[in-house]
Amino acid sequence: HYIKLLRVALVRQLGNDAKLIYDVKMENNYSSNRPQIVKIPSSNRDPLKPQKVTVTLESDKRELRNPFIIPGLQKVKIESQLNPSYNFANFVEGDSNRLARSAGMAVSNKPGGTSFNPLLIYGGVGLGKTHLVHAIGVEIKDKYPDKTVLYISSDKFSQQYIDSVRSNTRNDFIHFYQMIDVLIIDDVQFFSGKAGTQDVFFHIFNHLHQNGKQVILSSDKAPVDMQDIEQRLLSRFKWGLSAELQVPDYETRLTILQNRLYRDGVEMPEEIIAYIAKNIKSNVRELEGVIISMIAQASFNRKEFSLDLAKQIVDKFVKNTKKEVSVDFIQKEVSKYFDMDVATLQSKTRKRNIVQARQLAMYFAKRLTKTSLASIGNQIGQRDHATVLHACKTVDNLTETDKQFKKYVDDLMKKLTF
Repeated sequence: HYIKLLRVALVRQLGNDAKLIYDVKMENNYSSNRPQIVKIPSSNRDPLKPQKVTVTLESDKRELRNPFIIPGLQKVKIESQLNPSYNFANFVEGDSNRLARSAGMAVSNKPGGTSFNPLLIYGGVGLGKTHLVHAIGVEIKDKYPDKTVLYISSDKFSQQYIDSVRSNTRNDFIHFYQMIDVLIIDDVQFFSGKAGTQDVFFHIFNHLHQNGKQVILSSDKAPVDMQDIEQRLLSRFKWGLSAELQVPDYETRLTILQNRLYRDGVEMPEEIIAYIAKNIKSNVRELEGVIISMIAQASFNRKEFSLDLAKQIVDKFVKNTKKEVSVDFIQKEVSKYFDMDVATLQSKTRKRNIVQARQLAMYFAKRLTKTSLASIGNQIGQRDHATVLHACKTVDNLTETDKQFKKYVDDLMKKLTF
């Protein structure tokens, strides 16, 4: 392979009349042990000073591209892709996640040495699956810094596999992953329908498992509910432990909020924290999203933390926190807003402020309840349906022409619907 380079070097050193005669000794199983001699003439003229060069080849094997398995090469350190902010210290334990967290701690203490291999964490969106698998990886790296830990999403794994097939480096791809000590794959449900990815992961998984390496997986569903994934791969998922992350209860949600505020160095009234924890029930991600929005509003818009602000922000995250509105509830809230009692609102007086309060009560009763006009009028001072219709038209007109009255409408709408 280097004849051309050698010829150039000889010409430079010895001139155009140089001639190379060399022996190649190869370690092989051929019957003859005689060295192979190749004569390469450079011209028809006599050589000036012929020289003999001997080159010994130790192996005829093709060079391996995988840096992990080149003989004599120091083990290559690769970036784990872990997020250090996702750790056990800020993963709040509760009844909804205790099994998964405990299993994760056990794995991090003895990766590959427990019966939780693979460890599959599953649960709905925003419940902390990614946080937990990162926390396990981070803990392992802290305790076993020499271990090769790699976190990767299922989509990225699939794309790397596709690229390896296109570039004819599939074996290098497999060898690389077979040398990982702790492999963490997020959202394995996205292997669904990808036959090639499933096949290559099946072989990688088998190799890792047989060699005592740890596999950690996350999914939005249990193995039994996964679709379009080969049964042989699903059976591997079930070899270890499948631990579910459930929706956190109120106490856990409250602790999550308090911990987040503590880490951010933010003080917030307990009633506001309690309101958020009570109304954001679906997942942890939304809980933290509300806190981030509250802090942003307070910082950028110079607003104080308040229950009203919390209600406004919570409403942007969930649509099921609105109160059950009734005519009676509307009368109480309108009366409170205008600093009067319900009896005054229902009275026959024609004072402007009381008339407007009564009209607003009728307006919101029509808009926010399914109560008939006749029933609304009857409950608000025993008026008829025509009075209710007139009140609604008056409110619509004043809202368009009177800025102060429009503020009444906006304020009351927030109070009645949050």
